[in-house]
Amino acid sequence: MPLDPSFAGRDYPPSAPYVVSAAKIAEFAESIRDTSPVYFDSAAARAAGHPHVVAPPTFLTIVNLRTIAGIVADPKLGLDWSRVVHAEQRFAHIRPIVAGDRLVVAATITDIMARAGNDFLTVRADVSTEAGDPVAVCTATLVARGTA
Repeated sequence: MPLDPSFAGRDYPPSAPYVVSAAKIAEFAESIRDTSPVYFDSAAARAAGHPHVVAPPTFLTIVNLRTIAGIVADPKLGLDWSRVVHAEQRFAHIRPIVAGDRLVVAATITDIMARAGNDFLTVRADVSTEAGDPVAVCTATLVARGTA
């Protein structure tokens, strides 16, 4: 079933806060095999000018995927998750993510298009602190193979 193009431009309210912990940062850094001490050691992070351990730049994948999962779960959108591949992911960081941040994500479906028998869905996620301070903008494009 093709994606419903009327979803393009649809905004989604901010998510519940995601609490960034030092343990989650360390776990993510280990999973990507990045051994930078600023991801594991508060003293090293402070020496680098940060208030606490810092998350790797792609850490927002965890937060962003929760938001995308909520969007694509809407049956009216028409996305068959079993046919989806992740085509592209971009991060525009405004400031580093540190342990103790409480992040919320407000998302918008920026584009839905069909090309070569596939549907493309692009989602922009504005990540901010619970207090409203901007942190990053994530843009993800998903491809639903053979649905257009």
